[in-house]
Amino acid sequence: MAKTVIQIIESASDLVTPYEATRAGFVSMALEKNVLASPFVEQAKMLKVLASKANTAKELLQISELREGLLTASGLSDKALNHLSDMDKQNAINNLVERFLEPAGASFVDELVYRFLIVRGDTLGGKARNLAGAIGEQKFLRAMISAFHLAGIEYQWLDRDTWKWNKPTDRPNIERQIKAFHWAKEHERAMYMNLKIPFVTQEGKSVDIIILHGNMKDTVRGTHSVLKTREKYIALGELKAGIDPAGADEHWKTADTALKRIRASFDSTNCNPHTFFIGAAIEKAMANEIYAQIQSGMLSCAVNLTDEKQLTWICSWVINL
Repeated sequence: MAKTVIQIIESASDLVTPYEATRAGFVSMALEKNVLASPFVEQAKMLKVLASKANTAKELLQISELREGLLTASGLSDKALNHLSDMDKQNAINNLVERFLEPAGASFVDELVYRFLIVRGDTLGGKARNLAGAIGEQKFLRAMISAFHLAGIEYQWLDRDTWKWNKPTDRPNIERQIKAFHWAKEHERAMYMNLKIPFVTQEGKSVDIIILHGNMKDTVRGTHSVLKTREKYIALGELKAGIDPAGADEHWKTADTALKRIRASFDSTNCNPHTFFIGAAIEKAMANEIYAQIQSGMLSCAVNLTDEKQLTWICSWVINL
């Protein structure tokens, strides 16, 4: 059973996401989706300009700059293109022209652009499905940076692309690059985001937040990974940033299952790491269940990501573990 934690949550109602936060979350998501859509809109505009050089649908085949746009409009995704031969691709383009663009008559350019945007819309949808998680993770990481600064604690961050440790920077949107933090107060600590734990994770799933005893020389990859040593673990948490109330219960059930699996993997040892939950969409029934776990000691702590006081508290808690 997890260690008892004195925390900011005094009742289940403290965890429930208010309407104003839900509304703000949806607005934020809409703005981010528009940002993601901008490149596709620009591509469609250019596609229309280039396609307008043709007098007939068949003449599109003679404009080399249109090949990729025609492939997209034919319904082939970027992933599908990696598995097709040049002949397969050409057949797809020919089929697009003969079956859909030529029957459109003088409106063949508009038909091409519409079909291009429909396929790109699927691509956008795939990116948008991961958007809530990315936004939530970045919000948490920004809060962690603020907590370090305000507490006067020196830290370094790990770049998710290069896997190199860096000193703090004022560069905008740095939270999008952070994979981990390292800091020292009384002891050295490291917090990693989204890592697979050999004795915990199943079906390729990662644990969202992991706090370890350790330093920057420790490796979390390869044969000598510190992740294989149970004694290194201080706390493990799940972060569910989806704001839609309709999916709230499913997010909590997924997180709860993961946290139970984490606790079970330590039950037969002398190790006793904290487990915690951070959620954006928390409904009343969920809040009651989460709070009951906190009271029983099963869950060390939980906070609502949309509540600034609770977010500040969890960041301070992590730093002081």
